[in-house]
Amino acid sequence: MGTFELKRRQVIQAAGAGLILPGLAPAVIASPQARPKITDGVQSGDLQGDRAIVWSRCDRPARMVVEWDTRSLFSQPRKAVSPVVDARSDFTARVELSGLPADQAIFYRVFFEDAQSGLASEPWFGHLRSMPQQRRDIRFVWSGDTVGQGFGINPDIGGMRIYEAMRLRLPDFFIHSGDTIYADGPVPAQLTTEDGRIWRNLTTEAKSKVAETLDEYRGNYRYNLMDDNLRLFNAQVPQIWQWDDHEVTNNWSSSKQLDDRYKVRDIQLLAARGRQAFLEYAPMRLQAADGGGRVYRKIPYGPMLDVFVLDMRSYRGGNDANLSDKPGPETAFLGREQLDWLKRELKASQAQWKVIAADMPIGLGVPDGEVSPGVPRWEAIANGNDGPALGREMEIAELLAFLRAEKVRDYLWLTADVHYCAAHHYQPERAHFQDFEPFWEFVAGPLNAGSFGPNKLDMTFGPELVFQKAPPAQNTSPFAGFQFFGEVNIEGQSGELTVTLRDLDGVAVYERKLQPSV
Repeated sequence: MGTFELKRRQVIQAAGAGLILPGLAPAVIASPQARPKITDGVQSGDLQGDRAIVWSRCDRPARMVVEWDTRSLFSQPRKAVSPVVDARSDFTARVELSGLPADQAIFYRVFFEDAQSGLASEPWFGHLRSMPQQRRDIRFVWSGDTVGQGFGINPDIGGMRIYEAMRLRLPDFFIHSGDTIYADGPVPAQLTTEDGRIWRNLTTEAKSKVAETLDEYRGNYRYNLMDDNLRLFNAQVPQIWQWDDHEVTNNWSSSKQLDDRYKVRDIQLLAARGRQAFLEYAPMRLQAADGGGRVYRKIPYGPMLDVFVLDMRSYRGGNDANLSDKPGPETAFLGREQLDWLKRELKASQAQWKVIAADMPIGLGVPDGEVSPGVPRWEAIANGNDGPALGREMEIAELLAFLRAEKVRDYLWLTADVHYCAAHHYQPERAHFQDFEPFWEFVAGPLNAGSFGPNKLDMTFGPELVFQKAPPAQNTSPFAGFQFFGEVNIEGQSGELTVTLRDLDGVAVYERKLQPSV
């Protein structure tokens, strides 16, 4: 075990649980009611260079103060302070730490100062590892789909235990591959699952119906943050968030027809509210592009790794039969600006490995009802025809051909969405569209939701099903154990990359080693 991991194991195991170390709390004598309160723990995210984002939330107008040091005793802390936050941001706050020394354990503590009285809250503690500048071993985890199909925080089984399984793997960071909430998925007090077993949930008003108002969307994030496992995980593992459909409503696009549960019938209005809540609660650096709301971005992680975080939701055309042979607005999935950005950044990348974090898989058919009787509507990229690249597949064909022409190597796709785990190898010899080099796609999830699958592969890009583990029946509860996350390990010396798919308890169910190109 490395020095860093030993230190990390020795760090207070309750970091992020609101415990105060002797001598570290702000010296304030006041009644608990008079002091501000941190309501939802702390998070860090979007490490870049010598910087990192720290996020938290308070119960009143206040300034967030973050103190950080390379030693847990905070003998020489540096400080960053947010502007006053209020109800306009749901009292969420973020600051950017800067000047972080490379490849160091960074300990931070967060407290809020009341905007009126100046009284300070009790602190919450967090921990991260700053980005490397030299080659070293890297470990990160990814998955998606939290609190779906009505399966919320179940106190009988210890809450969302998979987050604790991921934390115990001591990852450098976590990619949440979308469906960070299920805004369209109410959480009832209990559900009857397979074999008549009762699943019992913690409940809140915000999770009693589909989200329509901005506060209802916000309440979905607050619900997830009630879970002790998630708060502890957030305090110790930096996050990289992307979004998918359930941050707004199931399978949403411009052509979405809302069901009778919705009084608000304007999908664009719901999407705007969902996006605002996502950006308020995500521990991410707000992008200057798209009015500060851009989700796609590149996370460079030293010489070994670049992570390309995609947004497969904001720029797509409406869900349809996905069979057009002429590129246009209706065939957009990434959209022209994002596609050109991805091509440009992948070509320019000097990292050994290039991870494309996609919220939806390439080759799996994801149906969305029917356009007309017998004509399926498609939610993802594939259209089920096993033939030439049509519809949204044309963007992927353009990207893959570009990567081949520009000799971009050592890239892989990581995704979630379909609620089971799988490994797919794409090979031109098996494909209808053949202008690309072989590559891998790995699927993980769900984190805490119903389990589904498996889905049918579309052969346009020649995927081979190398591995899959899916439940025997659709919408199987987390009781059945079909909850999965993925882990990536990169060896600093050899450059070898290993992908491991792990279950609810962190047990490996599949592993694949990939060698870097020469």
